[in-house]
Amino acid sequence: MAQQEVSPVTGIIEEDQVFVDFGDHEGKSILEIADTLPDYYDYLIERKNDGHCTIRRSRDKIFRLYVTTTLN
Repeated sequence: MAQQEVSPVTGIIEEDQVFVDFGDHEGKSILEIADTLPDYYDYLIERKNDGHCTIRRSRDKIFRLYVTTTLN
């Protein structure tokens, strides 16, 4: 049995099933970002590792990624 690769951004949810819900990349899937914007993908990994990413399933059953910002 092959082990499923775990995404550093979405965990066990497939990257093509989670969409950015903010900013210039709103509506893009995490997979699309990984393929076309590697620097932004790395930024999302950093935010996730810092505890600033949340994935929520909306009423339309779509998984959406949110990033919280901290004000210093």
